[in-house]
Amino acid sequence: MFQVEGLAKSFEGFMAVNGVSFGIEEGELSSIIGPNGAGKTTLFNLLTGRLVPDRGRITFRDRPITGLPPHEICRRGIGRSFQITNIFPRLTVFENVQVAVMAWKRKSRNIFLRASRILRDETREILESVGLWDRREVLAGLLAHGDQRRLEIGIALGSHPKFLLLDEPTAGMSPAESMVTVELVQQLARQWGLTLLFIEHDMNVVFGISEKIRVMHMGSIIAEGLPEEIKANDQVQEIYLGEET
Repeated sequence: MFQVEGLAKSFEGFMAVNGVSFGIEEGELSSIIGPNGAGKTTLFNLLTGRLVPDRGRITFRDRPITGLPPHEICRRGIGRSFQITNIFPRLTVFENVQVAVMAWKRKSRNIFLRASRILRDETREILESVGLWDRREVLAGLLAHGDQRRLEIGIALGSHPKFLLLDEPTAGMSPAESMVTVELVQQLARQWGLTLLFIEHDMNVVFGISEKIRVMHMGSIIAEGLPEEIKANDQVQEIYLGEET
């Protein structure tokens, strides 16, 4: 479904992403882990068009997307949430998701019908999916942090992605909130038929969701495998986990 071949990006001589290659199957729930500065967010920026690679190739459903702008990649079916919450704080929860749905449907000829009925129905479906329908009239900036993260996932769903990239979806959450988010992500993957790739530092979250884990270090993927294989990998323990299990 999604293929990355020899992807590289440098900044003033610093190689942030160095020859990264991997493939993701449809329906796969996978993660990328690694220490700060490993190149994870830079890789996400390359995959979603926010950065143009120096070299390498990215394909999605057998179509090249290397170097396409973010809005075009989004239209191809790839969505993303960000490490720092990316919402409209002065709009209501409902309006935040509705804007995303409207943007995805902007090519419709019957814009008034969509705005009056279909948009409302789809917005409601998304908010119910992420557990925020009861808070739809609340200004997004007044939500608790965990709810803002859920709203951001809802905004990403507004573009009807088939492949969703989440950048630290549990950042700033308590352990209890993180586990709720794990359950939510698993539920959404089933409900919406998503293929999922996420960056995460919380190992409980990583091992709770991931079917496959890739480990980045100094711009390269140094290990890839099932959760139990990554747990048992001596190099990963030394470089990232910092302890033997």
